[in-house]
Amino acid sequence: MADRIVRAISTDGMVQAAAICSRDLTERARQIHKTLPVATAALGRTLAAASMMGNALKSDGASLTLQFKGGGPLGTVLAVSDNEGNVRGYVTNPHVDIPLRKDGKLDVGTAVGHEGTLTVIKDLHMKEPYVGTIDLLGGEIAEDVAGYFVESEQIPTACALGVLVDRDQSVKAAGGYLIQLLPGAAEDTIAKVEGGIMAAGAVSAILEKNDDPEAMLRTVMSDFDLKILETCPVEYRCYCSRERVERALISLGRTELEQMLSEQGGCQLTCQFCDAVYEFTAEDIQRLLKNL
Repeated sequence: MADRIVRAISTDGMVQAAAICSRDLTERARQIHKTLPVATAALGRTLAAASMMGNALKSDGASLTLQFKGGGPLGTVLAVSDNEGNVRGYVTNPHVDIPLRKDGKLDVGTAVGHEGTLTVIKDLHMKEPYVGTIDLLGGEIAEDVAGYFVESEQIPTACALGVLVDRDQSVKAAGGYLIQLLPGAAEDTIAKVEGGIMAAGAVSAILEKNDDPEAMLRTVMSDFDLKILETCPVEYRCYCSRERVERALISLGRTELEQMLSEQGGCQLTCQFCDAVYEFTAEDIQRLLKNL
């Protein structure tokens, strides 16, 4: 089933939720960056969270960035979503390989690191982007995303994310959900949400059986009547182009470009998100200089 996000609200108006199936886009990221399993899991979780959060922005041209800097061997884990939930991302050290946890699961927390920050950047095309930063709670991604909502936006939130890596290192299942309490939610609502989450179990196990995000939401929120608000297809999408790279080179200024021309002749630039390579010859650099 193709990747997509489902958004819903409880019919009593007390809880809103989103869920995503993101197997294909996570596998695409794995193929681009040639990630080993723990990096695949960390990046896949981050891409799923960014997609759901970006999709919630709605204003045309808006974007959302999640940046994890936990001090672990993976380095920075970063994902960027557009306002539809299409995402791209990278991890600084995709070939990190560390031992499994005692329970046999991938040790994402240790790979990301426990001492560092999660930064959320929302670019809504206003004068300045919104930037919120919190200290990491554990580096497992989901609990840190929930912590961000509680600390920075004062929205009680439950988040679960999962990536199941197959024996051949491909992505077998990926996705997650965000459940948020709306103003006026009482203690019994909180208890029902917590009970449903506990009963449902791990996201990756749910998605391995059925990769339908609506079915996952109904499983996790079985004590609520849900109204489905929308379903949106999402994908791994990079917006790089030669024109954008040219604009980035021009932004370096005349001095930098002249130095590049004298020392290197031309240059070769690689997109961090999709590994596309852009070659610029000495003639290309001279043409850019003429436009300054």
